[in-house]
Amino acid sequence: MTNPRTGGRLLVDQLVAQGCDRVFTVPGESFLAVLDALHDTPAIEVVTCRQEGGAAFMACADGTLTHRPGVAFVTRGPGATNASIGVHVAMQDSQPMILFIGDVDRATRNREAFQEVDFAAMFAPLCKWAARIDDARRIPEYVARAYATAMNGRPGPVVLALPEDMLLDTVTATDRARIERARQDVDPDTLDRLRDLLATAEHPLAIVGGAGWDITAATAFADWATRAGVPVAAAFRRQDAIANDCPAYAGNLGYGPNPALAARVRAADLLLVVGARLGEATTDGYALIAPDHPGQRLVHVHPDPEELHRVYATDLAICAGMAEFAEALVPLDGPAHPHAAEARTEFEAWRTPHPRDGVALDLGPCVAAMQAALPADTIICNGAGNFSGWWHRYWQYAGPGTQLAPTAGAMGYGLPAAVAAALRRPGRSVVAVAGDGDFLMNGQELATAIQHGADLLVVVVDNGTYGTIRMHQEREYPGRPAATRLHNPDFAALARAYGATAETVERTADFAPALDRLLAAGGVRLLHCRTDIEEITPATTLSAIARH
Repeated sequence: MTNPRTGGRLLVDQLVAQGCDRVFTVPGESFLAVLDALHDTPAIEVVTCRQEGGAAFMACADGTLTHRPGVAFVTRGPGATNASIGVHVAMQDSQPMILFIGDVDRATRNREAFQEVDFAAMFAPLCKWAARIDDARRIPEYVARAYATAMNGRPGPVVLALPEDMLLDTVTATDRARIERARQDVDPDTLDRLRDLLATAEHPLAIVGGAGWDITAATAFADWATRAGVPVAAAFRRQDAIANDCPAYAGNLGYGPNPALAARVRAADLLLVVGARLGEATTDGYALIAPDHPGQRLVHVHPDPEELHRVYATDLAICAGMAEFAEALVPLDGPAHPHAAEARTEFEAWRTPHPRDGVALDLGPCVAAMQAALPADTIICNGAGNFSGWWHRYWQYAGPGTQLAPTAGAMGYGLPAAVAAALRRPGRSVVAVAGDGDFLMNGQELATAIQHGADLLVVVVDNGTYGTIRMHQEREYPGRPAATRLHNPDFAALARAYGATAETVERTADFAPALDRLLAAGGVRLLHCRTDIEEITPATTLSAIARH
């Protein structure tokens, strides 16, 4: 199309051309021309959110599920600063996203006009590319580049500022075609070197997840690892990288991993790292796997050449797409190791919850009850906090797209992610799991869920404390808690005020019956679980931490 259009109309047309069917927004006067164009664009659903942080989290989660950029629109100044948390998460999670920000008029720039911020400077450290579109005729170019940048190499966020007056300009421009991720195959010589490394390894171990990992990569890699007998560990909050019932799956790394799995990582003579950046959480502060990893050979597979050799000394660096690498791996023959079966036995013992004596509401059996009651492909969404440790340890994820959890450790992510998942995957079971502090970071998005007809369950674990920080306080300054106690609302009553169905439980025996009633209700539901701060993690208590 080349007929004259306003910048707002032209921008929306480019989104349609790129296959965008949903945007998340808190409306602002700085991009009224875009909102007006969306009014006449039935191909794009507009999800109206209650805070820009929630909108950005939804876009990040949507990009995770679709592998194409999730899209959010916010206004300048306060809107953009609120949304920055979602950009940071998308960057650290390596997920495609585009944030459009309504900006001041071009004629008033650099006068500290109303809510003016230099967005290219502000977002440059947080995203892959930040720019401002000053010429409406170049909108197709900028949008196409944004999609290509967000999807290719290491996926991530792009931020584009839209001067308000630019969106009103009437121009003639040619639409750009739909952008697809560039294929990145593995060259034969590299595969030969990998085959040699695998053939001489006695204790190989794989760490997977991230950087565009998808169902094709998951299926192919699980097939190869099972035949080769190589244990597969998921990177931090990448537990859905392969189906957890795969015979080679050995559990997850991150905070509080299975000690037996950590021991296997230390004992491995060959680490095959596919997609993971080997960040601080996955490597336990770069200690479980040292950057120079003496006595271990490291094969690092990643789609972004700048990630290879960035932190870790690498014996074989492979720049390739996740699916392309996993498919190339399948034909590789070699010795079948017994280690996967051994690691699997250790994982099964670790993920089996055992009741804790004297605990009124024991989350381990509660997670087991959820697993029994919900479909295997349920999408579990969570933010940050010790509460998540129970689901990380005991929940069995069914494969890609069943875990939405920020590797950046951002609080308030779970509920917005669940809203995005419920809209993107209608008919699927979606659960947001949140701590009390975590939930109140973005609890207002219950209104968004209700307004847009989402079908989801929220589980709020309420111990009246910022539990993770309290845990650290007891470890570093025992008996001297400060600023971590919370006075909370009645979460069930709050949910009902929004229009949700809700119940409260305080005993383990009451959890499963309440869950069954809520699952039968449909729509937006909330289960308020009152727990004791003493039960700080699945593995220990607050008192035990303070004593040590």
